[in-house]
Amino acid sequence: MKRNSRLSSTLHILVHMAETPDRALTSEQLAAFIHTNPVVVRRTIAGLRDAGIVTSSRGHGGGWLLGRAPEAISLAEISTALGETLLPFSTEPESPGCLVEQAVIAVLDDFRVEAEKLLEQKLSHITLADLTADFRRRYDLIGVSSHAL
Repeated sequence: MKRNSRLSSTLHILVHMAETPDRALTSEQLAAFIHTNPVVVRRTIAGLRDAGIVTSSRGHGGGWLLGRAPEAISLAEISTALGETLLPFSTEPESPGCLVEQAVIAVLDDFRVEAEKLLEQKLSHITLADLTADFRRRYDLIGVSSHAL
């Protein structure tokens, strides 16, 4: 099964932003954290900006900042801002005339709806602050300051 790493890459970026709350990070800096192109970062973060999760400023000293405190940003909100399902399958018809596809959708759609609700419910209770706290704990275990990014 193909793995969608968009959410994990976005969370990686947001943890770095939460660790540097007083300093705007450029798309280039954020791209370096996840080994990608700055254009990919800008496309991904655009949805987060529209949702108020991050803010941006242009020019010298510009970049990306969290739009609010990490405690006020849930993983469900981040997922919704990205606009992608976290489930490994979709029941959106690709070939509406296909009888096999119709049967699959009929059998799996109720399950998909229930699974999405449960996943969203769980993610709404996990915040960016939770991820950042665990990140700091792991850094402390290896004896490195979490602010030495």
